[in-house]
Amino acid sequence: MSETTARPASAPTAAVPARPRGLRVALRVVQVLLALFFAVASALPKLIAHSSAADTFAEMGWGDAGMYAIGVLELTGAVALLVPVLQSVAATALSALMVGAFVVQLTYFDGANAATPLILMVPLLVVARARRGHNDELSRLLRARILRG
Repeated sequence: MSETTARPASAPTAAVPARPRGLRVALRVVQVLLALFFAVASALPKLIAHSSAADTFAEMGWGDAGMYAIGVLELTGAVALLVPVLQSVAATALSALMVGAFVVQLTYFDGANAATPLILMVPLLVVARARRGHNDELSRLLRARILRG
């Protein structure tokens, strides 16, 4: 004899499908490593106007404003990668930023280091896909916020 239990109508459904613990830990480690890379290795030199970043942006003709803007986008994405409700959106946005970095590498620097943004896009897109269940929660939170005025 089998028993079926009905879920009460008010019970919340899981926003994220259950994954084996090892996979969840590995995904979180990847997110933390990506966040550290974007915050420390990529955004920080731009935000402190390190000569390596400043010279590169000057060579492109983007100047300090472009350098600071990209640095802020990278730092914001790095922090958002660590916020559960934002992690999928952050990974997607950073992937889009890496598309731009790839194009810049090809057009301004004759393809030097063009593989780096492509390599970074792989784990970013894995995170975006794996954490996409949080997008429903984000959408719900934004709708509630808009309705409150």
